[in-house]
Formats: sequence, structure tokens, C-alpha cells
Amino acid sequence: MADEPAEVWERFAVALAEMARDLLAQDSAQDTLDRIVEHATVLINGCDHAGILTVRRGEVHALAATSDLVRRADRIQQDLREGPCFDAVTDRQQVYTIQDLREPHARWPRFAPELNKLGMGSAMGFLLFTEDDDLGALNVYSRQPGTFDEAAQRAGWILASHAAVAFSAARTHQQLGHALETRHEIGEAMGILMERHGLTEDTAFKVLKKASQDRNIKLREIARLICETGEKPG
Repeated sequence: MADEPAEVWERFAVALAEMARDLLAQDSAQDTLDRIVEHATVLINGCDHAGILTVRRGEVHALAATSDLVRRADRIQQDLREGPCFDAVTDRQQVYTIQDLREPHARWPRFAPELNKLGMGSAMGFLLFTEDDDLGALNVYSRQPGTFDEAAQRAGWILASHAAVAFSAARTHQQLGHALETRHEIGEAMGILMERHGLTEDTAFKVLKKASQDRNIKLREIARLICETGEKPG
């Protein structure tokens, strides 16, 4: 973007600042992901569709998508085990680009023509990462070939960097909320056992823990069951 006119840089900077505020305003990690892909279609020139996926143990998990076409593209990457976003996650390379999906592609000989059948002309994949956490990949698609120039690639990389931090923060906040909620439910369940069944605090917790282990159910679920029924688990 260094060669772009000053007003282009200014518009991009304003849009990026608006995105940062918008992401921080979201209530959950999923809402953050959904907003990231929406912003990608605005901030990256030529971007018609965008999505976020992760690859865990060789399995693709779609986290967010602006359209069903993106979800179908994710499934293609899963089935073929190739594509820019699959490689961005598995190889830890920051950016992959396919400029023309109509042409044979040496790296992804099967993926490129299948994506072209969906009406896509070009694609990019960006690794979503923070210093301590690899999160997945942002995948960006255009209906036209040759759309993603150096400026678009740089814009995508900047967006992916900001998005990764926002997603990581949202996920941490959500996990903290779940942890506090779990602690509250366990405390409430222990109180019920102590009051209704005459157990000590230590014994009440042991009852919860044993029921969780015997039934192979999370401690939180056992606590929730006790809160709902008031009954001591057998």
C-alpha cells in the first residue's frame, strides 16, 4: 500500500480503527469471528467472500463464513487436504495466494479447479496467530481472477494480525466467564448437599468429584444436575 495515494491509506486507516472498536464491542468469541469475516469483505479490495477455519489433527473446522460458498470451499479443502488456508494452518506460513483459479496450479492441482467450479477466480489464505497461540486461517475469495495485488495482500495481512489479537482476547474473556459460571454452579451444588444432606464442605465436594468420575461427566454438569433436582447423586 506504500504506492497507494494518501487518501487510500487514510480511508484504510479509518476503516481499520472502526474494525478494532467493533471487534472489542462484541459479546462473544463467535460474534468476534463473524465480524472479522464481514470486515474482510470491506477492507480487502476485491474480496467477495471470507471465512475462518482451523485444522486440528487433519480435520478442518469452519468457524465463520460470509456465505455458503465459503463453507463449501472449506469442505473441499477438508476432502482434498489441500488449499491455501489448509496450508496456512498446517505449514505456519503467513500468506498463500492463488491469483488465477482458471489456470493449472502446481501446489494445489485438485483444489484450484474445484474452487473455480464454485465461481471463484482467486483466493488468499492468512495465518491467524498471536505470539503464544496459533488460531487458524482467514480465507479470502474473489469472483474475479488476478484480483489480489500486493496492496490487497498487505491489507489482508494487517487485518489478520489485528483479528487474531481480537479473537484471542475474546476467547480469553469467554473462557474466564465460563470458569466463573462453573465455579458458581459448583458452589451452589455444594451448598445444596451441605444443607439438605448434612454434608461437610469437603465431603460435598468429594461427592461431586466422585459422581463426575463414575459417570464420566464434567463436574459442571453434575453440579447443574444437583442444582436442578436437589438430589444427591448416587
